[in-house]
Formats: sequence, C-alpha cells, structure tokens
Amino acid sequence: MTTAAAKAFVILDGTVLLIDRIAADRPLHSGKHKKHGMNVQVLTDPFGKLIRASPTLPGAVHDIRAARAHGLLDVLDTTGVICWADKAYQGAGHAVRVPYRHRWDKLPAGQKAVSRAHAKIRALGEQAMAALGTWRLLRELRCSTTRITDLVKAVLTLELTAPA
Repeated sequence: MTTAAAKAFVILDGTVLLIDRIAADRPLHSGKHKKHGMNVQVLTDPFGKLIRASPTLPGAVHDIRAARAHGLLDVLDTTGVICWADKAYQGAGHAVRVPYRHRWDKLPAGQKAVSRAHAKIRALGEQAMAALGTWRLLRELRCSTTRITDLVKAVLTLELTAPA
C-alpha cells in the first residue's frame, strides 16, 4: 500500500478466476458468471500497471464484500488515496469514486458526461485485469483452491518485474 500511497490515484477492480469444480461447491459458484470461480481484488496505478492483488475468496463473494474483508477500503480511507472503481463498490467510502447508479438512458446529460469520464479513467484498470487474463495459467484453474492465491501472487510478481 506504500506504492499506492505514492500515486495520484489508484483503480480498484475485482474479477472471478474460473476454476474446474463440481456443482456441490456452492460457495465457489458465481451467480453473475454462472460458473465456479475465485474472486480476486486488484489495485492498479494510473497507467494500468498492477500494484497489488488480494488473496482469493470464493466466487460467490461480492466485490465490495471482498474489498472490505481484505481491509482495502479501510486502508484507502486512512491513507487518503483516491480510488476509482465500478458500480460494484457503491457505498464503499469517501476515498472510492464510483459512477452514477441509474440506467444510462435515464441519467441527465451532466451525469452522463461524468460517468463517461469515469469510464475512461477506469479503462486502464480493465486493461490490467485483461493482462491477468493473458496468463494461460489463470484462465481456468484446475488446482486446489488453496493454491490459487499463491498463483496470483506469482503472476503479480512476474508482471511487476517484467521490463516495460
């Protein structure tokens, strides 16, 4: 988090890494993706470079709940780092900036412009999430769920040490 504190702002996003599991593993089932997976929260810098990846939680855990469980929101509030996130983090706190909530066609012109600008900033974070998806190792995990956090940490280390 010391790296994040030195940045102008950070981008917070969550993703579900798909796993190969049977239907009996209900906590691992993501209702949104309709598949089994593990939820991981990722912080990126303003240039879309990965800063931090949280330990994994079951896929049924919502993004804001996962961020609270790992203490990301508390640390962002105490350090005063501005964070841009998607609508999944509504009510996350003062440090987290989210777009307007309502349907796009129902928003006034000013709120549409703000949401559009917000999406442009967050697009860099989405690119970092796509960078995680380029690792074939993380596309569909066939290992024990207890190893997934270590795999994500290894990929993060390789991403951070890779030449630009």
